[in-house]
Amino acid sequence: MPGGLEKACHRCVSKIASNACFVSLLFAFLALPLSMAFTGMKFLEDCPKQPLIPLYLLVGGIVGTLKVSLLLYDSTRTRRLLSKAVVIDEDEDDEYPWRQHAHRYYLHLVLSLFLFLWFILGNYWVFSVYRPDFIPPFQQPQDYCNKTLYLFAVAVLLLGHAVLVSLLLCSACVYVCSRCGSAAEED
Repeated sequence: MPGGLEKACHRCVSKIASNACFVSLLFAFLALPLSMAFTGMKFLEDCPKQPLIPLYLLVGGIVGTLKVSLLLYDSTRTRRLLSKAVVIDEDEDDEYPWRQHAHRYYLHLVLSLFLFLWFILGNYWVFSVYRPDFIPPFQQPQDYCNKTLYLFAVAVLLLGHAVLVSLLLCSACVYVCSRCGSAAEED
């Protein structure tokens, strides 16, 4: 049964990834990691209170752009194959259809894991200096952080928290619905 559930999930994700709205959403979402990278680069030296904040934005933006670009590539490739009416060979005996492109699967997995760990580090770096001075104090000129940089980093983290909560709630709903469906089948 788990193999059947995995096949169903794979087909569902493939259908969503080939959807034009999903591709458009990915293009719109590409603006966030690009703006993170540009903001981190622009203000690289403007937060002596916590110099890792601009680095968090810069590296997170670059890796995020790579991740979204790979998702876009996979989605547009799937759409192109479907529009040409190319039938993707699905071996019914294969319980794990993702094995056909395991290298991309593992690349997405590694990038996602890195971004999650980077998100946790970013939370620590940004909120460890919560409400820094935005104007360099006269007595300690190294004890400040650029206001635009800091508020942008906080906004990115809050958006990340909102996305994680949404994903957790959606996953819980899917789990509950699948449990209710399997319980109804047993009756």
